[in-house]
Amino acid sequence: MTIRHTLLAATVLLASQLPAQAQITPAAGTEVIVSANGEVTAQNDQAIVTLAIEEQDKDKAAAASRVNLKMKQGMELLRKEDPTAALKTQGYYTYPVYPEERPAAPGVAPKPRQPTAWRVGQSLQVTTTSLASLPKAVASTQKILTLNGIYFGLSRNAMKKLDEQRIAASYQNLKERIAAISHAMGRNPSDAILETVDFEGSGNYAGGGGNARGGRIEMMAMKDAPPPPMDVAEPSFEPGETTLEMHLVGKVRFK
Repeated sequence: MTIRHTLLAATVLLASQLPAQAQITPAAGTEVIVSANGEVTAQNDQAIVTLAIEEQDKDKAAAASRVNLKMKQGMELLRKEDPTAALKTQGYYTYPVYPEERPAAPGVAPKPRQPTAWRVGQSLQVTTTSLASLPKAVASTQKILTLNGIYFGLSRNAMKKLDEQRIAASYQNLKERIAAISHAMGRNPSDAILETVDFEGSGNYAGGGGNARGGRIEMMAMKDAPPPPMDVAEPSFEPGETTLEMHLVGKVRFK
């Protein structure tokens, strides 16, 4: 038997004596990057409502006067139904309404356009946490104003509490993943030293910051409509819930 054949036989014999799956234990000082996620959900406790009024008249001053009066009446009704609501007027506009243009005869210069009426409008933003009385408050106001949209979300205090829960949930998930990775690598979790925690998932790590998802009823464009009836049935609202998510990354070094 040649030397080459002898070495080959020895190699085959040695390989047959090794276990099927050899345990690979990381050396001291090994660094591991661990990502984690946290998600928490809470019921929405705040509504942002958009109400509006629009009037059209040949007399610009008359249209503006009606808008000003109805907005004032609507705000008074809201303060009566929900004294805690925060009101913010916005989006006041005035623009002319022109008649439909007809093509001018060949060789005839078009006449200057003259407005036939004026359209005036204004919107009102209402922020409230009194969700139980919201349908009644909106219905009473719809006698005068138009409901243009509503957004449900979390108040500042509720958002702060939920953010604290999100951070705690993310960090707890990180600890659980470190323990699972330690066991998978054949090391004791107590040997893992957490050197860096990136709560924004930024830097050289993948991922982004947290985000929030809230319930929304999309804004609808206001259209011309006949005057509303004296009594308006209460609308139905479902505030829904908001979910906050967070992605974080930790750098772990084994002793």
